[in-house]
Amino acid sequence: MVFATSGPGATNLVTGLADAYMDSTPMVAITGQVAAALLGTDAFQETDVIGITMPITKWNIRVTRPEDIPGAIAKAFYIAKSGRPGPVLVDITKNAQFGKLDFQYEPCEYIRSYRPKPTLDMEQVAAAAALINASKRPYILCGHGVLISDAQKELIAFAEKAGIPIASTLLGLSAVPVDHPLYVGYVGMHGNYSPNINTNECDVLIAVGMRFDDRITGDVSTYASQAKVVHIEIDEAEIHKIIKADAPVHADAKEALQALIGKIEAKDTKAWIQSFKELDKQEDEKVRHKELYPSEGELKMAEVIRLISEKTSGEAILVTDVGQHQMIASRYYGFKSPNTNITSGGMGTMGFALPAAMGAKVGKEEREVVAIIGDGCFQMTLQELGTIYQSKIGVKIVILNNNFPGMVRQWQQLFFDRRYSSTEMTNPDFVQIAKGFFIPGKKYQNAPRSVQLSTRC
Repeated sequence: MVFATSGPGATNLVTGLADAYMDSTPMVAITGQVAAALLGTDAFQETDVIGITMPITKWNIRVTRPEDIPGAIAKAFYIAKSGRPGPVLVDITKNAQFGKLDFQYEPCEYIRSYRPKPTLDMEQVAAAAALINASKRPYILCGHGVLISDAQKELIAFAEKAGIPIASTLLGLSAVPVDHPLYVGYVGMHGNYSPNINTNECDVLIAVGMRFDDRITGDVSTYASQAKVVHIEIDEAEIHKIIKADAPVHADAKEALQALIGKIEAKDTKAWIQSFKELDKQEDEKVRHKELYPSEGELKMAEVIRLISEKTSGEAILVTDVGQHQMIASRYYGFKSPNTNITSGGMGTMGFALPAAMGAKVGKEEREVVAIIGDGCFQMTLQELGTIYQSKIGVKIVILNNNFPGMVRQWQQLFFDRRYSSTEMTNPDFVQIAKGFFIPGKKYQNAPRSVQLSTRC
């Protein structure tokens, strides 16, 4: 939940609302507004926040009478959390804020014409099961919807019964422990080799709670063109939107998987799973080992993530910003528990990690929270160090500093003949900035590997 003033306070929420909308994150925003009598007069700090935020919220409403506030807030929380979650906004005029009412709050549990959870269609389930049972090389793509519906156990039980390998999208990370024998890695543009290659080798692709983002599919005309597609998705608008589904299941992921478990058959997929392992060996030899265990030279991002993963036993809540460090952390952190990966997926909002890590720590004070941030991203929201110090929020911050917005520079290298534009950065002394906010900091650079990051994470 977030409060903002009228005018610039409200417009400053736009990026956060869009981020939450793209990533299906529940959020209730309450904004101030000029008095109802002044609406439409261009009064001081009047902004049409309803019009501005309509495309990036599940629902928004303007309240002009105090007696309407309790009902609007109740509806806001119900809509934000139900079905496919997302942000809502309640804009309250000044006269409604200053008015009086006999307050009585009643939680909202039903809105006429709003059906957040579809009724499970057993014919759709049967059609999906038939495709899966006839397959020889089935393959699961686990998306954010698995975590939203708390369907991790059902997904694993489903995969184990039929011996189906599981790959994860960026926002699906942590739904399946990385050491599970059926987990084959992170899929997409910056993901692992074997799940990407075998996307075009499977005969049935089972997408659970994911939307076939362009960073997953690339050219959709060649994406998994050999496979039949089962798409389990709570939002009907996502089905057939990017990839046509041969067996769509419009349902909550948990309910759909529970129904499928009883209808699928065990099968021998040892050779299919072995193909992932062979491809993993190639990635290990050509990429992973060099990045994770370099013998000389400067610290590598993957090496730092590996050390953090080891020191936290893969149990920390990892909050990443946006860029190369985000992709490296997603590839190499050893997620063991659900809902321990927090990142900006659809919007890719630089500056996301520091405030998001604060929220994660406040919400789960007993958990270790580690923010992995690039030097460019850190400078977007470093003022929140003041909030961290003032509110005594125990977040650990790791800045991976390469003096560039690394992913932008990487694309300039790969696709624009190294014509660099606006990517070289002259950074401040981040340790001194932290000390200015009374937060201790330490810099690791060119030290022997035996002492690098030897202190407790």
